[in-house]
Amino acid sequence: MTYFRFQPFSRKQRMIFNWWTDTSPVHDWDGIIADGAIRSGKTLCMSLSYVMWAMSTFNGEKFGMAGKTIESFHRNVLSVLTKTLPGRGYQFNYRRGEHLLIVWRGNVRNEFYIFGGKDESSQDLVQGITCAGFFFDEVALMPESFVNQATARCSVDGSKLWFNCNPSSSQHWFKLGWVDKAEKRKLNYLHFTMDDNLSLSEQIKNRYRNQYTGAFYDRYIRGLWVAAEGVIYDMFEYEKHVVKLKDIATKLTNVCYVSCDYGTQNPMVFKLWVKGADNKWYCVREYYWNGREERKQKTDAQYVEDMKDFIGDAMPRAIIVDPSAASFITALRDAGLPVIKADNNVMDGIRFVSVCLRKQRIAYTDLCVDTIKEYGEYVWDDKALEKGIDQPLKLNDHCMDADRYFLYTVLFKKHAKVKDKIKEGLR
Repeated sequence: MTYFRFQPFSRKQRMIFNWWTDTSPVHDWDGIIADGAIRSGKTLCMSLSYVMWAMSTFNGEKFGMAGKTIESFHRNVLSVLTKTLPGRGYQFNYRRGEHLLIVWRGNVRNEFYIFGGKDESSQDLVQGITCAGFFFDEVALMPESFVNQATARCSVDGSKLWFNCNPSSSQHWFKLGWVDKAEKRKLNYLHFTMDDNLSLSEQIKNRYRNQYTGAFYDRYIRGLWVAAEGVIYDMFEYEKHVVKLKDIATKLTNVCYVSCDYGTQNPMVFKLWVKGADNKWYCVREYYWNGREERKQKTDAQYVEDMKDFIGDAMPRAIIVDPSAASFITALRDAGLPVIKADNNVMDGIRFVSVCLRKQRIAYTDLCVDTIKEYGEYVWDDKALEKGIDQPLKLNDHCMDADRYFLYTVLFKKHAKVKDKIKEGLR
């Protein structure tokens, strides 16, 4: 069997492995919180130490482990954890259908139940179980109700809580209720940066540093709990991101897509994206119809005709459409146009658009007047931020949504997957 090969551990990583041992001054505390930058080595150390603690302290008990979803837990935690256990002398059996990891060594055997904490209803999943410990991966992505219900299940004497996450808003419920009260709750608190992961080279660390800006840089690189305030795309600069069509005409290829944010009374937006020979994507023109301001609401049939006129001689590989626009999607398909539903993951999409802007992978012609205007008006929702929730204000967002649909669905998800969706007719 090939065992997982560890790189040298940093001081903070070693603290994760040692805090619960008899020689530690905090061994009798009730748990641990490890937060901070991405790629800082928190997850591997936390998950392995959690199992080691459980196996060293208990026999025949049940334990909980949770990610935002079971799928993300499999990907981020379990796939690596199961490679490290044999090297520590543990044997295991994972029953995927039951979401149950059974670990044993010698006569010691414990069960680890895996949960997904994606929404308020997730709290129902943990009701009834009695645990000797609970491990939460990416706890800041989980609802407070799920975490409260899960921690309440840890009623076995000597049970401990393990929390792992990247930071979110400064007003996030976990920041206010757990991180800020860590000592009062008798929780060992460790803050990580990428420098705490000795396996990362400076080249790789710089790559990650260049992927984020603004509040996301502060959170994912500096590891700070900060609010995402003000303009969302504060890295957009007219001088860097706006060009004249005549200046790029010779660079444009025949590879293109159209993205669409659907509206009836709200604005309807089409965007034509063309790939340049320099591998940059150019939004060469836009369609913007505001039914409320124009005092004329168009039908889906009229919008289909407008779409045909907008496309003209271009041959888009697909039209990426707002997934909620079911009737318009049907109308476009009935007209023989290639359509796929956009991936509407708002926060991941915003982060990816930010990366594209920062790395200047996209640009707009000066014909995209409403898009350029929205870049200065697309802001975070202050009322949501007061509750610790990152959420754009639902104003001046129609061009921004259309851009996000294309960039996140096509560029982030890769062309091949988009082609497969079109070819296979997935809806």
